[in-house]
Amino acid sequence: MTGAEQPEPRLLPVPLTEPRPGPSAQAAEGREAGSGCRAEEQALLARVALTRVVEPGDACGGRWLREFGAVELMRLLSGPEAEAGLLSGVGPERLAGYRGRAARADPGRDLAAAAEAGVRFVVPGSPEWPTQLDDLGDARPVGLWVRGMPDLRAWALRSVALVGARACTPYGAHMAQGLAAGLAERGWVVVSGAAYGIDGAAHRGALASGGATVAVLACGVDVAYPRGHAGMLGRIAGQGLVLGELPPGSHPTRSRFLLRNRVIAALTRGTVVVEAALRSGALVTARRAQDLGRFTMGVPGPATSALSAGVHELLRGEAVLVTDAAEVVELVGGMGELAPERRGPVLARDLLRPAAARVLEALPAGRPAQPEQLALAAGIGTDEVIGRLYELHSLGFVERQGDGWELSRGTAAEGTQTGAPRRGGG
Repeated sequence: MTGAEQPEPRLLPVPLTEPRPGPSAQAAEGREAGSGCRAEEQALLARVALTRVVEPGDACGGRWLREFGAVELMRLLSGPEAEAGLLSGVGPERLAGYRGRAARADPGRDLAAAAEAGVRFVVPGSPEWPTQLDDLGDARPVGLWVRGMPDLRAWALRSVALVGARACTPYGAHMAQGLAAGLAERGWVVVSGAAYGIDGAAHRGALASGGATVAVLACGVDVAYPRGHAGMLGRIAGQGLVLGELPPGSHPTRSRFLLRNRVIAALTRGTVVVEAALRSGALVTARRAQDLGRFTMGVPGPATSALSAGVHELLRGEAVLVTDAAEVVELVGGMGELAPERRGPVLARDLLRPAAARVLEALPAGRPAQPEQLALAAGIGTDEVIGRLYELHSLGFVERQGDGWELSRGTAAEGTQTGAPRRGGG
């Protein structure tokens, strides 16, 4: 996932699943419940409008929202120019841009378009809002447009981001797909950005295993971007979730791709980077995850590959090297979710009894030794050494040379690797 994609959007079809009632329907049902419900409806409509006014990650707009609230902020932006002067921190030209967008905003139309596409709008404070996004401070999303049936908050609690290069190698795609499938099989939600390359491989890996995946878009959730992933996005909406900060019909831009990455980083428990050049947008996600105190992981690649240079740079810092889903879960999961211990091949000498192993270890390479010498080196009695030497001889580890003993040719040459040692003669 990089920030350099050029938009070629088109509208997505209505999802295969039946969406839960959208906020417009919820507001309509509560109109008779009193002024409290009317205030909630006005706040909801104001936040819908603000998704047209405040760009994703706009900390200045986020500060105004925190200071004034959604309804008052929209009133200031839409009212007399003198009142808009209360909005500090921007120049006249930029403030005029906010006011122009506020004048064109039509939250009712956006909610109607969302309902037609099976999309709901989730705001801070609602039961479905993932509270970890609050770690973004004033850069927190105004709200999230969500397509798909599952509960966003519940899914986000057990989620991992998989990101990386758009122009990935077959190795990178293989690793991303395998990691995603392994995470999904372990009950984890795979989050990515639906771009070509690593993002797409991650989503496909989760979908193929029948698992959970979330696509975070830099455009409206009813827009297929990239166009070649329209079918995949439809599958994600049917099996998982598609979400974004921008209202229906919004097109992606370069800056929106980069700012979308902060949502991926904040939403998940950790971020895994699979292939990324030194200037990759995936590194933006990883570094934002580090800043937020999330786990950051990287999958190593060839030292000669420019597409792994960014990952290796992360691994030289605070990122943790991972090679499979079990290692990811060991880091981001709960107590006891440990990856199995990795061991090399079992050697024949690993199966020896302790006394025999000590005698074998005491034998010098390339020359015979007397039992008395071996007893001194092994720290056991001479009679015990002689008994263990005959045992080792029967197993092919040692050969007798006159009054002494030496390592058999197979044992000395092969270092007792996996499998039975070569039989020695007496």
